[in-house]
Amino acid sequence: MPTTRLYLPDLLYAEGRAHAGLGLLVDGEGRVAGQASAKSITAGVELVRLSGKALIPGLANAHSHTFQRLFRGRAEGRTGAVADTFWTWREQMYRAAGFVSPEDLYDVARATFLEMVTVGVTAVGEFHYLHRDRDGSAYAEPNLLSDTVIAAARSVGLRICLLRTAYFRAGFERAAHEGQRRFYELPEEFLTNLEELAARYAGVAGVSVGAAPHSIRAVPLERMVEIAALARDRRMPLHLHISEQVEENAACVAEYGATPVQLIAANGILSPATTLVHAIHLSEAEFAAVAEAGSTICSCPTTERNLGDGIFPADVAWRLGIPVALGTDSQAQIDLLEDARQLEYHLRLRDQHRAILDGASASAGSVGDELLQVASGNGYRALGLAGGQLAKGDAADFFTVDLNDLSLLGVDAESLASQAVFAMARGAVRDVAVQGELILQDGRHRDEDAIRERYRDVQCRYISSF
Repeated sequence: MPTTRLYLPDLLYAEGRAHAGLGLLVDGEGRVAGQASAKSITAGVELVRLSGKALIPGLANAHSHTFQRLFRGRAEGRTGAVADTFWTWREQMYRAAGFVSPEDLYDVARATFLEMVTVGVTAVGEFHYLHRDRDGSAYAEPNLLSDTVIAAARSVGLRICLLRTAYFRAGFERAAHEGQRRFYELPEEFLTNLEELAARYAGVAGVSVGAAPHSIRAVPLERMVEIAALARDRRMPLHLHISEQVEENAACVAEYGATPVQLIAANGILSPATTLVHAIHLSEAEFAAVAEAGSTICSCPTTERNLGDGIFPADVAWRLGIPVALGTDSQAQIDLLEDARQLEYHLRLRDQHRAILDGASASAGSVGDELLQVASGNGYRALGLAGGQLAKGDAADFFTVDLNDLSLLGVDAESLASQAVFAMARGAVRDVAVQGELILQDGRHRDEDAIRERYRDVQCRYISSF
């Protein structure tokens, strides 16, 4: 019979509170059965001591493009005489998108997912828009590259929601872009391939599928309405980029006479299953529409800072009760707790004050508790998964941190959430479990040497291709 385990750390953070002297009880199916002390467990329960460690709910990376890890640090300089922007950065991204074979994509995704695991991520939403071969032709198996990324996540042990992305055009009245040739599908192809992918992984542990109309510039309104209806009927999460750039808003107004949020709100696309990625350049009324619909916003602070997109007004979201999740997006760096703290720190730079988010919501928790929830439970919610709280019945997805790490010395139960978010170094993460099974132990993954070696080979070939 499957074994029930008690994972017993020095400090346990569960359901929004930290406890000393209690451990996490995990049943034989890898689900949380409750909290218990070592003295209270019965015969047949395996005790797993995690001395000198704190146990924290696993983090959820709600927005990822794994292949973009390939050009990390290689697109930081100016590409020409003109100012560098998001729009010029995309040319660098297209080069990486055009380079990877299915085998390369697998190796890049594995390395990217492994890096996520090492910072406490247990679930990822992969916003996947590489569909076709390098020349733009369809593969014999249309979902080959989706399968490849899913296989990479499963090999590392990470839970994945594959957000299959629709990409039908370069933009309003724009000719097809050569750099996007691997992204494009016909609308009917996309719907067929999405449904086939969802059926293939129905019931597969650790894998789910969602719908992701890329953006209003890439998916015309009538098609976005169609995709949203399918997602609603199939109970899939629906994710889309929105209002990342001021230019994007202007183009939408030129085409439809409304901003992207106004447009999707008026056409029934906002719902509790909808996640808006970025959502930086919104009016107060637009934020109110998102709040009324119960939708989530996924902020990607590192990418938004890297690309010069702008500062996400998290204080407005806090005040209106909009759930905020986090994503690593372009993989410029992978550290979800760094992203959590930047939600607050960006506002401090904007307003030249401290503690902007503290007390900005109706929550009774500290800003550390709230930001930890943003990095964990809110991301799980955005991906349609039960987790991120370590509540009874949740998947036992968690990570541990070394309380003797120099960045955490002196932490106690009361300050655990705040110190994890605002002070902890990424190297303090020691163990990671998905569904109650450790995939990282004392900082080591069983396959990390092979993953590193194969990724280095892809990098060398990518550099030599310039």
